[in-house]
Amino acid sequence: MQKFLKWIETRLMPPMTKIGMQRHMVAIRNGVISTLSLILIGSFIMVFANFPIPAVAEWLAPHTANLTIPFRITMGLMAIYASFAMGDSLAKSYDLDGVTGGVLSLAAFLTLTIPLNVDTVLTEAGEAAIGWVLPMQYLGGAGMFSAILTMIFAVEIYRFFIKREITIKMPDGVPPAVGRSFGALLPGGFIIVFLWIIRVMLNFDINAFIMSIFNPIADLMGNNMFGALLPMIFIHLLWAAGVHGMNIIGSIVRPMWLMMLDANMAAMADGTPLTQLPYVAPEQFYQWFVTMGGAGVTLVLVFLLFTCRAKYLREMAKLTFVPGLFNINEPLIFGMPLMMNPVFTIPFVLNPIILTIISYSAVRLGLVNGFVANVPWTLPAPIGAYMATGNDWRAIILVLVNLIIAGLIYYPFVKMYDKQMLEEEKKAAAEAEGV
Repeated sequence: MQKFLKWIETRLMPPMTKIGMQRHMVAIRNGVISTLSLILIGSFIMVFANFPIPAVAEWLAPHTANLTIPFRITMGLMAIYASFAMGDSLAKSYDLDGVTGGVLSLAAFLTLTIPLNVDTVLTEAGEAAIGWVLPMQYLGGAGMFSAILTMIFAVEIYRFFIKREITIKMPDGVPPAVGRSFGALLPGGFIIVFLWIIRVMLNFDINAFIMSIFNPIADLMGNNMFGALLPMIFIHLLWAAGVHGMNIIGSIVRPMWLMMLDANMAAMADGTPLTQLPYVAPEQFYQWFVTMGGAGVTLVLVFLLFTCRAKYLREMAKLTFVPGLFNINEPLIFGMPLMMNPVFTIPFVLNPIILTIISYSAVRLGLVNGFVANVPWTLPAPIGAYMATGNDWRAIILVLVNLIIAGLIYYPFVKMYDKQMLEEEKKAAAEAEGV
């Protein structure tokens, strides 16, 4: 086991850490995280629009189209918000103006969507002129990959022009906002014209092309047992070696997870049954069915520590119970510790694998609803699972079953470690008395 952990530390951890800390990956992570509040708002709206009480749901049914409008301007436009935020973050990492980087990224992304001229639309008052509109198909989760690529392109072009001083400089005394606008004129013109030629003049649909590439990857991760297991394996191997696995792996796969959740929510809004959603395993699948209490399913471990005889382990249980209940387990991982701990490496990595297999099978077979909401990650697991699956009581049962299974797997290792720690405490006490 020590050799295996050493291999992770020396071979696997350095390249994965380097990828996770790469400036473009950091910008993507920061930009996506900045949209979290809007994602939560959209998720709550969808949960409310699909109220768990049949009588209330029937009463709300005629108003569903209006109720889901906040969802469409939050989750439905998620790529727009993320595009600006990612561009702002990447530009600042180069010591460039963040607002300009965000604006150029957003302009580049929107250039990929051709406006449509809707002359008339039938309303209750009759026909009414609409004018030019932007189709929303690729402005939400489906356009996240396009937003990432155009953000990188726009900011790198902006940096190229600034570095080589190919800009329009305004005299001293001009307000900073005006100076930034003129400074972005040449790089912005190049970015928009270049993408306009590709999208309009050459009629190359970049959004559709990117989706044709990434859809198979998302299907592998979201609708394939092996693909669903991969993130959990890498995340927990890195955690076992002392590295924040979610920060590294999440930076890579979170855009795909967001696309899956957006597709599930859109499908629900269109009337798809919650047991027949497009994707099984967006991020919320792991959050509520697999990593309850935090990475390694440590919520159940905290409960087991209360049964230990070693004083240190009982104290750790008291200190980590409340944070663990709200899915914060760093005090346990670094305080016990779980990282670089040969005794707990096996259950810490094995539990998420076993629970992923069980939970994936349950959702795939329609025994539990799929995930349609991103509720606050600090909710206790049964509550979060219930809300994120569209108020499905069966999700609560699955969470409890998974916790029992995880506890059975952890139990012999906890007893082994308790015995080891108890002997060390007795030895330390004996030495203290001898002194």
